[in-house]
Amino acid sequence: MDKNLLQTTGEYVKETASWEWLKYFTDARIALGRTGCSLLTQDYLNFSMAHAKAKDAIQTPFDRENLRLRLQELGLKSLYVESAAHDRPTFLARPDLGRQLDEHSKDRLTQLNYPGTDILIVIGDGLSSKAVHKQAVPLISQFLPYLKELKLHLAPIVLANQCRVALGDDIAERMHCKLVVMMIGERPGLSSPDSLGVYITYQPYRGRLESDRNCLSNIRPEGLSYEKAAFKLAWLIDAAFYRQTSGTQLKDLSDDPSQQYRISPLTDVHFI
Repeated sequence: MDKNLLQTTGEYVKETASWEWLKYFTDARIALGRTGCSLLTQDYLNFSMAHAKAKDAIQTPFDRENLRLRLQELGLKSLYVESAAHDRPTFLARPDLGRQLDEHSKDRLTQLNYPGTDILIVIGDGLSSKAVHKQAVPLISQFLPYLKELKLHLAPIVLANQCRVALGDDIAERMHCKLVVMMIGERPGLSSPDSLGVYITYQPYRGRLESDRNCLSNIRPEGLSYEKAAFKLAWLIDAAFYRQTSGTQLKDLSDDPSQQYRISPLTDVHFI
């Protein structure tokens, strides 16, 4: 490292402003000081706290009742389902069970006898229920005006416990919906324990490949904003119905103004 980037203060080495200013562009741990070959105590404590928050995000129970009430305030109905992973340890050890409905939920959806509609939104805890608690309702609130503009109909929102992404395909197939939007907590990182992911699948059914989906990730105020995510989601849904496909066959061109002839941002959204 260039010696001009370091300054020695007492017994430890600290980065100077010529390196530290790069922190403005990232949450990554850069420009950390050191004492000998070790991190400074405060940097070590900050790392330990971030690690604890990530572990906590994975283990926090999914508060579906609170979400149901908040969705109700938006005029949206919801229902509960469970995956075949009936507890958190099983969910973490058996991803395959998180992709399947349990028998009770299968019976519930069969008895519901839902006739089908355009779009189903599934909200699943995934690997960070904290992300879902914080980001899902604000994102849906931003998305609803686009839904009205697109003149597409929405099924009751499904709140899925111990949920992996592919569970949405099973639910949507049983509810006869043309497209499923899975909103799910992403694997927490050391700088983002509350990041929401959104997966869009056209003509969902059990056994759909991951390459059949489009994904929007890092949805949170510090990442992809609700306004930008809602527009991208609406654009992808509109394009999926127009082209009758999703996944690798559908590229996200929403940032290109020349591709926004079918739908344009309802708010002052600027892309860089």
